Amino acid sequence: MSSRALIIVDMLNDFVHEDGVLYCGQGAREIIPFIAQRLKEYHKSGDLVSYLQDSHVEGDKEFERFPAHSIIGTWGHEIICELTPEEKDIVFQKRRFSGFFETGLGDLLVKHNIKDVEVVGVCTNICVMDTVGGLANRDYNVVVPRAGVADFDPEFHEFALKRMEKIYGAGIA
Repeated sequence: MSSRALIIVDMLNDFVHEDGVLYCGQGAREIIPFIAQRLKEYHKSGDLVSYLQDSHVEGDKEFERFPAHSIIGTWGHEIICELTPEEKDIVFQKRRFSGFFETGLGDLLVKHNIKDVEVVGVCTNICVMDTVGGLANRDYNVVVPRAGVADFDPEFHEFALKRMEKIYGAGIA
């Protein structure tokens, strides 16, 4: 069994589809082919694939900072059709920015003896960066490919990539 994993962060209709409540812009659409190719490669090699799915209920505290989005049971909460998980993939619903907050992600990585993690998705400066920070704090080798991440704000995107590289030690490919 391989010791690597692909984590796909918040590739949901509300962030990636033009009609989404928090559409990240054309950059979010442009990363889909890259992520689809990486997903295909991970599936072919039998490596672990996990999705993080931003998941909220009506009245969530996060809606004090952002418009209501990714509400469980809505179209906006769904993973985009271009990246539909396979049956063997693991999907974690998350209520906060980090993929480690009250999810089983940490246990999953330990169970599968994962050492190397590739992280793709949106938004670079929010959920991607917080999840990469969680991985770094757990001593994983992390790679964040530029072609696989996007953000609302180009300046925040670049800041997040630099922070993940310089502070968290992630490889920015």
